[in-house]
Amino acid sequence: NWSGSLIVASLTGAFGSSFLYGYNLSVVNAPAVYIKKFYNETWERRYGFSVDESTLTLLWSITVSIFAIGGLVGAIIVTPIVKFFGRKCTLLLNNVFAVTAALLMSLSLFVGSFEMLILGRIIMGVDAGISLSALPMYLSEISPKEIRGSLGQVTAIFICIGVFTGQVLGLPEIFGQESRWPYLFGAIIVPSLIQVMILPFLPESPRYLLLEKHNTSKAEKAFQTFLGKDDVSHEVEEVLAESRVQRNTKLVSILQLLRTHAVRWQVITVVVTMGCYQLCGLNAIWYYTNNIFSEAGINHETIPYVTLSTGAVETVAAVFSGLVIERLGRRPLLIGGFGLMIAFFAVLTVSLTLQKTVHWLPYLSIFCILAIIASFCIGPGGIPFVLTGEFFQQSQRPAAFMIAGTVNWLSNFAVGLLFPFIQSGLQTYCFLVFAAICFAGATYLFFVLPETKNKTFHEISQAFAKRNKVSLEMQEMNHYPGERKSSAEQESNFTSSVDNEETKKGIV
Repeated sequence: NWSGSLIVASLTGAFGSSFLYGYNLSVVNAPAVYIKKFYNETWERRYGFSVDESTLTLLWSITVSIFAIGGLVGAIIVTPIVKFFGRKCTLLLNNVFAVTAALLMSLSLFVGSFEMLILGRIIMGVDAGISLSALPMYLSEISPKEIRGSLGQVTAIFICIGVFTGQVLGLPEIFGQESRWPYLFGAIIVPSLIQVMILPFLPESPRYLLLEKHNTSKAEKAFQTFLGKDDVSHEVEEVLAESRVQRNTKLVSILQLLRTHAVRWQVITVVVTMGCYQLCGLNAIWYYTNNIFSEAGINHETIPYVTLSTGAVETVAAVFSGLVIERLGRRPLLIGGFGLMIAFFAVLTVSLTLQKTVHWLPYLSIFCILAIIASFCIGPGGIPFVLTGEFFQQSQRPAAFMIAGTVNWLSNFAVGLLFPFIQSGLQTYCFLVFAAICFAGATYLFFVLPETKNKTFHEISQAFAKRNKVSLEMQEMNHYPGERKSSAEQESNFTSSVDNEETKKGIV
């Protein structure tokens, strides 16, 4: 089932999209000292005096956190873009944001404007917000159901690879120097250019072509390219069956989706998984990493190299998840990942609290950090994106990804804003808060989440029909509560349909 075109499309799409998201999460860590010095020098040159410490901290906090604000904007605007341009073209056009951001950030030192760096971060956030919705949408629609989970994990794998690449390029021997840190941001152009050169030669999503553009011939060719076979009649008929259910409906808005009883529990599940994805404490782990490594006796100069182990573990765990997801299923990996995080958070809390009393406990803390990262990447790190693509019908999917993206970025911003206060108030016990969030998410998913492995979109809707308290027939008729036609319109449609059938018979 893994055709060459499918592999190239997934790798190219992810390299220019989710890879850049992961890269921009970690790229600001290594040059932080030099960027703050650049801010101070720019301020002194403009105003004749050095910036005070509180203002410098505020500027740096804005530089880091405004990436999430840009991501929220991207998640909000993605629905009309993917509807009008399609999934593949959206990924291509999104590179305009990436290249613009790269130029602004890399030239900020040369021009002497820290505002360019901040503006570049928010534009890069817009790119990430669009790509984290458009890419999973594209991958879920081009893949056969037998490998939809594995292909969907490509998003998470390339996020991890992006984080690891940012750590490697930030080493002092490469770009982690005062004169070279702008190259860290200029490197963003490379994945964008590679995507622009390769992706245009690959087809658009066949489901988009068939269901939204009604172009059967292009859809068949797209299926043939991605599946690597000539006979795609079964796949086309499967999509047309969904089309017949939705033939009298239009692309739904967020409000319509939220008001639709037939997908109520799907929406709730996406909100829970996406919320836990950001609120489960992984950002807090990154915050504590350098401190824990220092407590373990690792030299300050060696810490950047030891930190690479976190990125390497993250990548290996994400690849492992992609390899086993179609065997084990989404449900065990997601619930099991949260369960392991709960256990290791508890052990980490004990080891951090007592590490000054027992000499070997700091090493246990390091192990817990790596174990928490691995547990997150096995399930919670990528499966929420897969589920969002699987839970909803074609015309509901853009609105669903907008909801998922909004929850994702708001939660991301909330963690960055609130964690310093949680940490100062609870100290090492702050990880118990994240353990509680993981427990709540795992409990909810245990009782609500059905297994979606090897199921069509129609079968997944059936799995939720009972919980939504609607029959499957009613679920299909009421996907869009605000779109019901009057009896006169229905009669007109019926008459038109009969006339069309008569015309077809006459032609035959």
